[in-house]
Amino acid sequence: MNNLTKMKILKPAHDVFEAFADPSKIKNFWWSSSSERWEQGKAITLTYDEYDAQLEIKIAEVDPDKKIVFLWGAPGAENVVTISLKELDSSTTIIEVNEDGFKSDDPELLYKMIDNKEGWVYMLTCLKGYLEHGINTLRGGLVKD
Repeated sequence: MNNLTKMKILKPAHDVFEAFADPSKIKNFWWSSSSERWEQGKAITLTYDEYDAQLEIKIAEVDPDKKIVFLWGAPGAENVVTISLKELDSSTTIIEVNEDGFKSDDPELLYKMIDNKEGWVYMLTCLKGYLEHGINTLRGGLVKD
């Protein structure tokens, strides 16, 4: 079972791609830090200082300026996240985040899907603010109480 979230970003696909792949940029809209550049086959450590969180993702596929696929979650039960970029013109990109791997028989499925959607919408909103307006203070502002 999957959860798909889409947003229009008024920037070229290359700029959107680099926001994820470049460790010096991801801290402006999502994670506090990324251990290294996102490239196929790498294991990346992501930290989120505000929530005292750290996790490792495995980059399964990279097609520069078009797609990033990574796995995250508990070993053996990872979800697959596909970030797809569709450049409409030289200044507009549709970004899709599709997370797959939710179990339809999970008694907490509805809660997990809503929480997941909230997270992706928030991240994409922070990305849009950062890329379109240079705002890098939205990341870490979500209160999870």
